[in-house]
Amino acid sequence: MSEIVNKLYQNSTIIYKVMLFLITTTAIVYLFPKGGQFKYDFSNGQLWKYDNLYAPFDFAVQKTEEEIKTEKKQIEVNAKHYFFYDSTVFSDVSSTFNKRVSAFSPSDSLTIEEVRNLEVIGRNVIDKVYESGFLEVVSQGRVSNKNGLIALRKENAVQDVLYKRLLRSKDVLAIIKNNLGNESYSFGKKRMLDILTEIIKPNVSFDKEYTTKVIDTEIKNISYTKGKISSGGLIILKGDIVEGKKLAILNSLKSESESKVWTDSNYNWIIFGYTILVALALLMLLLFLNKYRLEIYNNNNKVTFIFFNVFSMVFIQTLVVKYNSDYLYVVPLSVLPIVLKAFFDARLGLFTHVLTVLLLGYIVPNSFEFIYLHIIAGIVTILTVSELYKRANLFISVAQITFIYMITYFAFSIIKEGNASQINWGYFMLFSANGLLSFLSIILIYIYEKVFGLVSDVTLLELSNTNTKLLRELNEKAPGTFQHSMQVANLAEAAANEIGANSMLVRTGALYHDIGKMLNPMYFTENQSTGVNPHNELSPMDSAKIITDHVIKGVELAKKYKLPDRVIDFIRTHHGTSLTYYFYMKEKEMNPDVEVDIKDFQYHGPIPFSKETAILMMCDAAEAASKSIQKPTAQTISDLIDKIINKQMADNQFLNSDITFREIQIIKKVIKKKLMNIYHLRVEYPE
Repeated sequence: MSEIVNKLYQNSTIIYKVMLFLITTTAIVYLFPKGGQFKYDFSNGQLWKYDNLYAPFDFAVQKTEEEIKTEKKQIEVNAKHYFFYDSTVFSDVSSTFNKRVSAFSPSDSLTIEEVRNLEVIGRNVIDKVYESGFLEVVSQGRVSNKNGLIALRKENAVQDVLYKRLLRSKDVLAIIKNNLGNESYSFGKKRMLDILTEIIKPNVSFDKEYTTKVIDTEIKNISYTKGKISSGGLIILKGDIVEGKKLAILNSLKSESESKVWTDSNYNWIIFGYTILVALALLMLLLFLNKYRLEIYNNNNKVTFIFFNVFSMVFIQTLVVKYNSDYLYVVPLSVLPIVLKAFFDARLGLFTHVLTVLLLGYIVPNSFEFIYLHIIAGIVTILTVSELYKRANLFISVAQITFIYMITYFAFSIIKEGNASQINWGYFMLFSANGLLSFLSIILIYIYEKVFGLVSDVTLLELSNTNTKLLRELNEKAPGTFQHSMQVANLAEAAANEIGANSMLVRTGALYHDIGKMLNPMYFTENQSTGVNPHNELSPMDSAKIITDHVIKGVELAKKYKLPDRVIDFIRTHHGTSLTYYFYMKEKEMNPDVEVDIKDFQYHGPIPFSKETAILMMCDAAEAASKSIQKPTAQTISDLIDKIINKQMADNQFLNSDITFREIQIIKKVIKKKLMNIYHLRVEYPE
């Protein structure tokens, strides 16, 4: 049992990667839309590049969404409007009229005959109004065509009537006045006018619920097909242009084929196919890391970070595709290469971006256009985005990326449509939104630094500020070491720029590489201003221990101040496994008969494992040794630099640093040139 546990522990890194690979593959396959894929790729206006296509089975030609939308609109426009005739209003009004007329008794002003005449007039008005129907105010204007027919529903019976026959308020008033006579109204007629205008109420209203129900029924009965293609029938010839009726037939065939493919019997096979495609893409990414980025591959935290970013892009893009594919290009996929380049390098950023785009190309419409657009944009991103700590750089790069999106889409539109008149200008707004969302990369970089413990150039810029607490403390406690670190930082930055290494990283590492010396500053020559050397009172072995311990104490101090691991690497490796040669030789002189263990006088390492850490080792040794030259000349400086760096190469200090002989020679030249500028002779000023 213990052997199994030991093996699992020894292979925990591999097991973790396998689990991460399987989980990511499963998650991405789950996100993919559950639908079959049509084996032909086509779009409106393109040439049919395949052989003559014949119908493999009988299928109906589907109407386009635009045709269905137009048909629905026509139904709504031409639909008959239903109005409700309320029979109870007439009886209520008649009853009210009778009560009011009964109180209308003869008096000095009115005779019995006049009262009877007014009652007859009133009843005639009520009969005329409710014979035609009195339309309520809120229902007026429902029908645009005044001469059109409407359906008037009286209880369960429906009859068609002219809309203009329904009376409005002004029509009712005109009927009342006509029946009362146009001459000047007497006392009785005025009272009758008041009574009729007060009690007559509308009895016809628009029946919105019933009208909507009828329209919905007609819309449900719309046929979504417009013909049928029989099995074996010719659909399109090779070289024909895909447009009009042919496009509609091809879209119908595609829809029918996908529904036939995605059946219960084929479900597992299609899922299996999806899994192979996703697994291959992720496997290529792991193989790339294993072959070309071994340091990243061996770091599970960094591998998790890369896989997480790939999954996030797929997740966001699939959500947009499921919601509305019209917003396909609003997703800022360029964020992926920006983030990966900020933390790693351009080559890894582009490789990961291309694999992610290829995965997405399988689930989006117009896959070739999508893949081409995003790969071109990814290349532009890698070429233009640099030095994110300079704010203007990201603005310029995003503007260039957005412009590339727009001009590439413009070219595709011209090719497909044959002219510029059919371009969907809304896509240019989507590309602009895509560019604005790309600025989220700055926020994401900050979050990823905190969550995954990674370091970007923005953080390095902050750390390289000499006003940080740790560097201020170094300047106060060990001013000589601080000045040495500044000189080494300048040399290392210049050398890194010459060979294309990360100059910001190496400069920051150089500023912090000797912070361990501030704990015992007087034991290091550059801080000895009084001429008193405390090493004179120590044995060579004790002195060597104090000197070599500045690396260990520097690492402890860096962790205390929570410096990033990439910066701590420079503290660990800037002496590699080199020897404190002076104290080693002194120990041998003092004990000629005793065999001295060289390990007691060696730094504990490790040796540099990147170009940047190798540059620091060379610059640190060169700058320190140059101080020992009594009369610096171009020749003495050149010889000293050659001697120091050749010794480091002979000791295999650069074996793991992935640096070439040519790059080492370039670094030598840079160091020599810079040191010669520092130690150049000045003219002697007269007293």
